[in-house]
Amino acid sequence: MTEHPARAAAARITDAQLRVLVAVADTGGFTEAARRLGLTQSAVSHAITTLERRLGVTLVERTARDVRLTGAGARALAHARELLRLEEALVRDAEGARRRHRARLRIASFGPTASRRLLPPLLDRFAAREGRFEDEGWRLRKDGTRFWANVVITALRNSAGELVGFTKVTRDLTERRAAEEQRVADAKRVAAAEAANRAKAEFLASLSHELRTPLNAIGGYAELLAEGLYGTVSEAQREVLERIRRSQQHLLSIITDLLNYSRLEAGRITYDIAPVAVAAMLDTVGAMIQPQALRKALTFERGPCPSQVVVRTDRARTEQILLNLLSDAVKFTPAGGRIIVSCTSLGERVAVRVRDTGPGIPPDKLEAIFEPFVQLGRTLNSAHEGAGLGLAISRDLARAMGGDLTAASAPGSGATFTLLLPAA
Repeated sequence: MTEHPARAAAARITDAQLRVLVAVADTGGFTEAARRLGLTQSAVSHAITTLERRLGVTLVERTARDVRLTGAGARALAHARELLRLEEALVRDAEGARRRHRARLRIASFGPTASRRLLPPLLDRFAAREGRFEDEGWRLRKDGTRFWANVVITALRNSAGELVGFTKVTRDLTERRAAEEQRVADAKRVAAAEAANRAKAEFLASLSHELRTPLNAIGGYAELLAEGLYGTVSEAQREVLERIRRSQQHLLSIITDLLNYSRLEAGRITYDIAPVAVAAMLDTVGAMIQPQALRKALTFERGPCPSQVVVRTDRARTEQILLNLLSDAVKFTPAGGRIIVSCTSLGERVAVRVRDTGPGIPPDKLEAIFEPFVQLGRTLNSAHEGAGLGLAISRDLARAMGGDLTAASAPGSGATFTLLLPAA
């Protein structure tokens, strides 16, 4: 077996030569290096010359005043220090040193020539000592391009135990490394997005809490004034107080939506799941929405919904969803229109439908309306109050209870919202 010249040089590079290189670099001259090591100046010079010849590179430049490392010398110095530390650690704890230092002998900072000439002898010395060396890092192809490789160098010995050569296996792991880096980057992006969502939810919760307190006080004092607790109130004053109360209620509903949304985002809502009759829930929300429908000259109808239809759900949360749907129907349906609510058993699920005769929703907006802070007027020139959170909250609540919320519509033909819930 013919041994590569660089491999053959490995066995002839000694720790003493590497220590001389380190001493010369630290002291800046042969004289001080010789004094530190207890050698003669000529011995130091000879060690450097021998090391240069065996590595095939120039390590130092001699000037009139001092000795300076070349670029190859600086790179050789870094590896020499690492190798000496590694070998010193091996004396103390061989297995621990292998774990700590195996991945540290990198060649990313080496140029093509220095990589081929300098690093193989250093790595081969380690392989010869330990029997095997394994490393991952950047390597250079013959055309100068870099690739991430796993390199295994194994010492080959004859039957007498004498070192006769080395085997080297290099695997190109560039694609695997790129995939790993992409996974890490994706994980960081997801973590950053989740942190931003948590911060947003906490901010909204704090803001909602701070705003609810003064708004409740405004509503309470407005009612006290309207009742005449602080003196006689004229009709004009009573009308102004009623406007104050309506505005306060409107702002409070928006803040409540913000608070509910922040709780949903933070996962802080609990659910009391139990069998509930759908008809009973429709009776409750119907009584609440009927006055609003009458004020707007709308007809509120109860469609078919057998009393025996029962779902497994959180009653309070489900009534909140239905109230959101019915309030939207009242808001968007013009005077003289109709709102119909009904339920149907679908086997393992129950569908509760809220249908109106309003202007409808464009097909390309049927999913967008469930996004937070999206408020569609359903017409191009109308503007409606609200934060655009009602449908987003309703769908999230429905899905958290094992159901779903969907919409079907066409412009000019009204809209139908279907709440699906697990049958009991």
